[in-house]
Amino acid sequence: MVSTEASLETIDRTALWQSYQDVRRFTEDLCATLIPEDFVVQSMTDVSPTKWHLAHTSWFFETFLLSRLQADYKPINPLYTFLFNSYYNAVGKMHARPRRGLLSRPSVKEVFEYRRHVDEGMDRLIHSAGEETAATIKPVLMLGLNHEQQHQELLLTDIKHVLAQNPLKPVYRPAQNTPETQTQPLQWIHYPGGIVEIGNDGQEFIFDNEGPRHREFLEPFALASRLVSCGEFLEFIEDSGYHRPELWLSDGWSLVQQENWEAPLYWEKVDGEWQVFTLHGMQPVRHSEPVCHVSYYEADAYAAWAGASLPSEAQWETAAAVLEIEGNFVESGLLHPEPPQEADKDYPEQMYGDVWEWTRSGYLPYHGYKPPPGAIGEYNGKFMSGQMVLRGGSCATSGSHIRSTYRNFFRPQNQWQFMGIRLAQDL
Repeated sequence: MVSTEASLETIDRTALWQSYQDVRRFTEDLCATLIPEDFVVQSMTDVSPTKWHLAHTSWFFETFLLSRLQADYKPINPLYTFLFNSYYNAVGKMHARPRRGLLSRPSVKEVFEYRRHVDEGMDRLIHSAGEETAATIKPVLMLGLNHEQQHQELLLTDIKHVLAQNPLKPVYRPAQNTPETQTQPLQWIHYPGGIVEIGNDGQEFIFDNEGPRHREFLEPFALASRLVSCGEFLEFIEDSGYHRPELWLSDGWSLVQQENWEAPLYWEKVDGEWQVFTLHGMQPVRHSEPVCHVSYYEADAYAAWAGASLPSEAQWETAAAVLEIEGNFVESGLLHPEPPQEADKDYPEQMYGDVWEWTRSGYLPYHGYKPPPGAIGEYNGKFMSGQMVLRGGSCATSGSHIRSTYRNFFRPQNQWQFMGIRLAQDL
């Protein structure tokens, strides 16, 4: 939720409308290389069809702004309220998530028409609302734009999973990756610990799960100077890492046996050499790039094998908070993790972008957290159980969307997001 107070004097409708247009346009730009058949496939329960993402992000603005604040707004189809609701029980019933791929209608063309209809309504609402209503619009609109940026990332990770199921190994976009480089030696960056403050103070846009800001005590610790590389993870594989139960959490070991995991998601051996499916099609595994698409269980097992641990989210945020937010984000167009570019720094590299970094922290509320009232309160709070926190963003995250306090969360078995590993040590 937005914590910043929007006074009547500070609302710039032109800037607000421009922000809205920029985010909405970028979502559609991500679809430019897809063909209609790509938009409709649901390859597993966690994946949503591309056209569902396009419709759901429009549903958000229609549901929480247009239908409530624009008296003359007419939905293009009242049933869309049911079809494109994700999990907001306070809004009403919803189409079952595992069955989204069965929706051949509305067509892709009709979904884009739905987006145009909502955009026209938002244009009228932003520019014609009275000052009091405009002050009400801004925080919800900013939440909606950040919500759409989350779905931009999901759109990319979901379409990658969809395309990976096809033996033709389709190319989403041509590769722009930098060439293979020599893996830099891993160094340890030391931190003294003590009483630290983490969480956001609400002086900018935040999601409600990022606050309140609070104090935690940390023992001295160290973070790895870079992310774990594919070459290092190959050493884990070659040392029978997937066949040594002593390295794995019990649930993780059961999953390894059940799913016959032998390598990260999208890795395949072709003529004796490891290759990986990317948004650019099949590519050789580059030893120097960060390993990606690993579950929490794999990250934890690797850390155990390496004689280290995963960082807590308080450790991660303490190290990241003093760094510039720069890195390989979706705007680079690379859409794949890249090797670190420099060595011998006195701070950890690639804390932002490339891959989301698993932490050892469960996704739980901070001290004093209270979810917002109403349906918006369902955005984060009700998921604070059975999931692990990730930090830092990825090559599919917008650079304008990430910050040091951002808490992403997924179930420990999930792999399909751009998830990687940074090691930590308790000193």
